[in-house]
This record gives sequence, C-alpha cells and structure tokens, in this order.
Amino acid sequence: MPAPPDLARLTVRFWGVRGSTPTPQAGWLGVGGNTSCVEVRAADGTRVVLDAGTGARGLGYALAAEAAGGPGKTHVLLSHFHWDHLQGLPFFAPLYIPGQTVRFYAATGADRLRGLLRAQMSPPYFPVPFPELAAAIETVEVEPGVPFQVGSITVRPFPLFHPQGCHGYRVEAGGAAVVYATDYEHGSPSHDEGLREVARGADVLISDAQYTADEYALREGWGHTTWRHAAALAADAGVRRLFLFHHDPAHDDAALARICEQARERFPATDLATEGLVVRV
Repeated sequence: MPAPPDLARLTVRFWGVRGSTPTPQAGWLGVGGNTSCVEVRAADGTRVVLDAGTGARGLGYALAAEAAGGPGKTHVLLSHFHWDHLQGLPFFAPLYIPGQTVRFYAATGADRLRGLLRAQMSPPYFPVPFPELAAAIETVEVEPGVPFQVGSITVRPFPLFHPQGCHGYRVEAGGAAVVYATDYEHGSPSHDEGLREVARGADVLISDAQYTADEYALREGWGHTTWRHAAALAADAGVRRLFLFHHDPAHDDAALARICEQARERFPATDLATEGLVVRV
C-alpha cells in the first residue's frame, strides 16, 4: 500500500502522459491528452520536473499559485529535445515571473542547452523571445551515470536507446526511488542491461509503453518500446510498481484499458500513467 501523504518519501504527479502529440479529443481524455511532464516531490518540499511537454502548462500555473509572486526555484530535467517533451515550455508560468529561477538540466553542454531552449521560442515560432523572459534561467550539463543533488533529492541520469539520443533519470530521496524511462527502444544489449540495472529495486518505474507487439513490428527503429517489454523489464528489475507511459496518440481510453489488463497478466502491479494521478511512496 502507498504511504499516507504525511509519511510519503516521494510524491509523483503526472501532468502529461501522452507521446508524440497531444490528443485533446473525446475518448482520450480519461487517460489524458497532454504530452510528457511528471513532477516528483520529496517530503521536505524539494521537487524536480521531468520534461516539459504540454502538461507543463498546468504544472506551471500550480507552481505560480504556490509561489504567490515570491521568489522560488524550479528544477527541470529534460530527457531530450523532441517537440512532445518541450511543447509546454513557452507556456510555463514560472518563466514569466520576476524573482523566479528555472534551472534546466540535460546531457548536453550548458551553452548548447541554452541555445536549444532559445531556438524553440525564437521568431517566427513564438512571439516572446527567450532572452526576454522575466525569470532567471540557468542551464546545467549532466553526465550519464554520475549522480547529482537537487536539495534532498539525488538524481542519476542514464542513457536510453532513442533516435538523436535520450536520457532517463533515477530520482531518490528518503530511501525511495522513482525511475523515469521515457522514449526508449528495446534491442540494444548495452542500453537494455543498463536500464535494467538502474531500475533495479525501484519503488516506481515510469516506462515508455507506446506500442503493442503488432504495432512495433511496423515501427521498429522509431525509438519506442511495447507494453510487453515494459512489463518484462519491471519483473526482471524487481520494481514495486510499473506505470505505463508515453501513450500512443492513436490509443484511446478503451484501448489503453485493454493494454493495462494484458500487462497486469505479466506484471500484476501495473497501472496506466494518467493525467492528474498522484502516487505516494
């Protein structure tokens, strides 16, 4: 059973769970239509944000309300730079609040990271240039396999097998561990073994599960895995709970419910990552 809120060592909230593109249409919104954005908070209030897909818009409003115009710092861990993981960034409210600091982390040089963030808000794509944002912007390069601290939270980045590169994160505090493994394709022995080891014993594994086996047969090389592989990974790594994530935009709520039931036959402690879901460990 999850720990009660006052005893939770880590609290996970899903703000966006879709892959590839948002799905704002009837029949998809039970699971959620926003793209990847996950908040992980430690018991002392320290938090990290995993990716800034369209789900970051709602999170940003919540953070702005919490700050109430005062100073604050938000830590955003970016897995990679494909659109579905950045689409919410121009609408992320803390960026527009004086006194706020937003620190971005990624497995690339700090200057290059700043340039990539600036480019996706440059004319003619967005009317507010990145250098004119009111918040202080900081960029940090992380090194795969080398842990770093964000307050009371320890973060370990690790590489994933995905076109143009991607990195997941193991987030730990108070003896609890959450592993975020979005956008990866199985089949690379070194990456598969590395992911299995970094996920070993985690309380929560958030795993890409975009395809069925039949779909994957037509999409090999696209950089995503199947719910079947995610369930096998969870079992092999001995995780406590698996959350299927990065749902394909073609999968409506009914299709995802069927996928979850099938995955539970292989790994019973499986749930769908759904927008608004809060998990305490």
